[in-house]
Amino acid sequence: MIKLEKQNGIATVTLSRAKKQNALSFEMFVELNKAIKNIKRDRSIRAVVIKGDGEHFCAGLDISAVMAAPLNIIKLLLKWLPGNQNLAQKVVLGWQSLSVPVIAQIDGNCLGGGLQIALGADYRVVHIDAKLAIMEARWGLCPDMGANVMMSGLVKRDQALWLASHANPITAQQANELGLVTKLTDDTHQATQNMLDTLLERSPDTLAAIKRITQLSYKPNQRKILAKETFSQIRLLLNPNTKKAIAKAKGKGKGKANITYANTKHW
Repeated sequence: MIKLEKQNGIATVTLSRAKKQNALSFEMFVELNKAIKNIKRDRSIRAVVIKGDGEHFCAGLDISAVMAAPLNIIKLLLKWLPGNQNLAQKVVLGWQSLSVPVIAQIDGNCLGGGLQIALGADYRVVHIDAKLAIMEARWGLCPDMGANVMMSGLVKRDQALWLASHANPITAQQANELGLVTKLTDDTHQATQNMLDTLLERSPDTLAAIKRITQLSYKPNQRKILAKETFSQIRLLLNPNTKKAIAKAKGKGKGKANITYANTKHW
């Protein structure tokens, strides 16, 4: 469900589950992590493009499929030390471990985990009709794939808080105004190619040095953030309010009065 193609020094990683708008299954997390490792070992690669098959980039986590196999949830969240990256975080922050530029080519829906993966790229080329959202709150969950590490260098604090809290899609233009978009275009393929043409004119050593220096300039306390993401998500998965939120998101609460959540616990 993840295609990795290499041509002329460009690695193209395609989320290939078009009938599901490339929604993320557990197997896709595994394959994405393998693709990142493969690219990291290949010294011939000069740049990476991440895109979705068909009309959409990624509709986010296939929540029904993942929740149907509790063991896979454990595998996604498992880590040896709190500040380490788990599998869900590796498919976002793994792109930052590469010494080459990474471009997310975004068409259609880029939601939830899909947007978090795109945030892990160095650049986001976004179609003018695309829709973007961090949607975990709709399911009673919090963003836990490492996007919080990246957001601090892109979006003001109150906007990042609101984006994750309201959990509704925003337009490409709104995303551009927030700072989530590198290039807004009506032709993502051509705009991505133009960016690649410029980058490939530069020395790969220069691009690697610039990427690492820029990372240090914007570096938050990554290990603390990753630990808090995972700890919070585990608590939410065990929380009765999360079951109510999932039921509401699936539409089971339709026709009823507003779902009543239990009192908030101290965090």
